[in-house]
Formats: sequence, C-alpha cells, structure tokens
Amino acid sequence: MKRIIAVTALVMVGTAGLVVTGTTARALPRENGRTPVNRSQYETLLNQCSYAATARRRAACRDRVRQDFRVGAEENPDLDCRTYSGVTVCGPLRLSPSERACVRDSLAKGLTFRRAEVECYAFI
Repeated sequence: MKRIIAVTALVMVGTAGLVVTGTTARALPRENGRTPVNRSQYETLLNQCSYAATARRRAACRDRVRQDFRVGAEENPDLDCRTYSGVTVCGPLRLSPSERACVRDSLAKGLTFRRAEVECYAFI
C-alpha cells in the first residue's frame, strides 16, 4: 500500500511540475541552424563565456553563441538555464580537463552534478 501511495505521489508531483513550469518537449523552430532564445537568455549565454579559463576559450565561446543562437521574441523553455552561487549559465558547458576533475571531486563530496558543473566552470 505504501508503494502505491509513493508512486502516485511521484506521478502527481511530476505532472504538476510539467503543468506549472510549462517544460514540455516543444522545441522552437531553428532558423539557419540557430536556436531562438529571448534577449535575457542570449545575454546569459554571452556572459557565461567570461568564465572560460583563457582568452582563446572565451572568444571561442562567444563565437559559438553567435553561431548557435539568435534572439527571438519569446523565452525558449528548452534552454537549460541554472543558477548556483550567484552564477547563471544556460545550455551545455564545455569544461576543461581541470574543470572536469573538479566536477568529479565535487560529486565525490556530495554536490549535485548541475551545481558542481556550474561552480567548477565559474571558479576554477
């Protein structure tokens, strides 16, 4: 009986999360291979490049953002944005070998992957 209640609760919470957040699998159309995002998301994508470890990696990051994204009229709900320790990033992060080692170490110490990824990217 307890298992039935637990499963029902998990299904209800998962469904409520989809309804409340609106995070369904709908993808916004790409134009010329560029994903549409709103102005705020685009600025976040560009700003997160400042955390890359070297000037070369920062420039490559900004180039990728300009190639892969364009400013559209609405927020893109499929863009994975997250904030930890005052740092907001969106999309997948390209980590250096030392940043990946930091993530592994942080995971071993009990940090979640998403938090470790952001903190190691920003502070290593």
